[in-house]
Amino acid sequence: MADSSHGHTPAAWTGVIIAFIGFIVAGTFMVMVKPVGFWVGMALLVIAPIVGGVMSMAGLGKPKRAELVLPAKASGHAAGSEA
Repeated sequence: MADSSHGHTPAAWTGVIIAFIGFIVAGTFMVMVKPVGFWVGMALLVIAPIVGGVMSMAGLGKPKRAELVLPAKASGHAAGSEA
């Protein structure tokens, strides 16, 4: 489990921090009955995954796992097929 590096990237941390700030802003302004501030917080929640996704595409996220290519059997059959 320790080697999965789930969420240990700049893209993930940035997205989570923006979302956390959005929750704090929305919750604070909701209690203060200020709709404009509430919607600003909600906008931050919409922006958070977009920013994280853009950063991930820019190479700051978890690297994609390379496809595993299995070699064909020596008898000429494709891997996994039995005749």
